[in-house]
Amino acid sequence: MTPPPFTEAVAVPAPFGGGLSEASVPVARGASWAADLSSLTRPRIAVMVLATVVSAFWLTAGRPQSSVAMLVLLAGTTLVAASSSIANQILERHTDRAMPRTAARPVATGRLAVRDAWWLSAATLVVGAVGVWLSGGLAAAAAAVVTWLLYVLAYTPLKRITPLNTAVGAVAGALPVAIGWAAAGGPERLAAGDARGGLAAAALATVLYLWQFPHFMAIAWLYRRQYEAAGLKMLTVVDPSGLRAAGQSLAASLAMVPASLVLSVPSGSTRLFLAAAVASITYVLAATRFAVRRDDASARILLFTSLGSLLGLLTAAVAFGRPA
Repeated sequence: MTPPPFTEAVAVPAPFGGGLSEASVPVARGASWAADLSSLTRPRIAVMVLATVVSAFWLTAGRPQSSVAMLVLLAGTTLVAASSSIANQILERHTDRAMPRTAARPVATGRLAVRDAWWLSAATLVVGAVGVWLSGGLAAAAAAVVTWLLYVLAYTPLKRITPLNTAVGAVAGALPVAIGWAAAGGPERLAAGDARGGLAAAALATVLYLWQFPHFMAIAWLYRRQYEAAGLKMLTVVDPSGLRAAGQSLAASLAMVPASLVLSVPSGSTRLFLAAAVASITYVLAATRFAVRRDDASARILLFTSLGSLLGLLTAAVAFGRPA
């Protein structure tokens, strides 16, 4: 991959990151500097991005040779993700003001000037990209920058134009896998004939891409009236019946089952196979419930199931999925 102030109730991969988005409780007008910084950078989403990078690295190369290099890689990725969040809030400041869940964001309220926000976004992007480059190589840095570009320059403006924005955001949400894979020497391993890490990373990226559709459709359903008031072309706004959103959620969750199972192929781990089966099938059941009911209760169940299934899958991948 999407992918969403931060005194929020739930963090969910919007797209760095379509990744991750969030369901939020707006920050109060007199919020502290720390609360505004959290709202700008959305740290819970960043944690999900970092979990993706770590999982991809582990599935490719196992334990890193240098803990310092890994810390720099994760810090750089965090800064790039924060930059994309800030840029997104600059570009969406007008629509943010139209939605109660985002109206209190620092840029939307004017607590942070647009010019200052752009400087902050640019600085964190440059410093973050350099950090990823120095610790993970040029390919990893390129993946981080491409993710930023897709999220900020493609996904964000497309939200006002077409419901296809979700498909673009999901690409940005899955791309952090490439950061971890490249930093672990994935391209060199593949060129040398070792395809196991590449297969695991490709399966993980596919899972993350598909995972975002039910996840985001649940959010789009819950906030459909706010999206409509803001003029954003989410699928639940274009089709208020929810049939298309439900169908897309169910189709993506079903496709995620075989993709999840492929994660276990490079390692040959039966435990990962079983964990992937349980996590993905549980997700299908929640998506099926939403497809049948199309109400707020089933959407909330789908949203929380999405978070639990992804957490379980990533945990199992790290615990059992290292290629032999």
